[in-house]
Amino acid sequence: MQARSGKKKLDPTVEQANEIYQRLEQRAISENNDLNSRISVCRRCRRGDFLPTVGSGHPLADVFLLKHSPRYLEVSEGVSFFGRAGAAILKSVERLNVDPLLLYGTNMIKCAGVPTEQGQANCPVFFHEEFLITQPKMMVVMGERVLEVLNGNLVAGQKELEWCPGEIQEFSQFCSALVTPDIDEALDDRRAKIAFWRAFRTLGDWFKDEPPY
Repeated sequence: MQARSGKKKLDPTVEQANEIYQRLEQRAISENNDLNSRISVCRRCRRGDFLPTVGSGHPLADVFLLKHSPRYLEVSEGVSFFGRAGAAILKSVERLNVDPLLLYGTNMIKCAGVPTEQGQANCPVFFHEEFLITQPKMMVVMGERVLEVLNGNLVAGQKELEWCPGEIQEFSQFCSALVTPDIDEALDDRRAKIAFWRAFRTLGDWFKDEPPY
């Protein structure tokens, strides 16, 4: 009688799917690195000595977090959602049982200290590249200011979003959207913090019902 092997054979279809995903992930990492390099040397705005902030998180994240502009610690490190906002999000997703490894976060306006009208005119092109690379299933739009910029810079296939915090809307054929209050403004105000949480916790219900494929 032939002895059984102790190793389990992978389903060929699963193995092939894993290989395809790894290739897509490597391509997304390469494209994201190229984008970040271009953002880091961008001089479209009068940004002075402040460095632009680049996105952070998984390059093929299911959840795309978008806020308006960077705060001090983000600017000092050059990374979006570094510091208090990022820590608050991690605590929130932990309570919602959302895997933090499935998140990607970025600022619509990449630099601090630039004239608002310049940032809002020049930075959305970078957002569209990030969104295209990441291909998320859900985008969380944090605050009325970034919602206004987003709606003013839609491209083909994207739908205008309404200011309806906590309600899931359709942004594109493949991506839903959740609008919440501004996370940065919610950090030091109890009422604003409660309003943000009430809207953001919808993400947990969405994640729980999302098919695992």
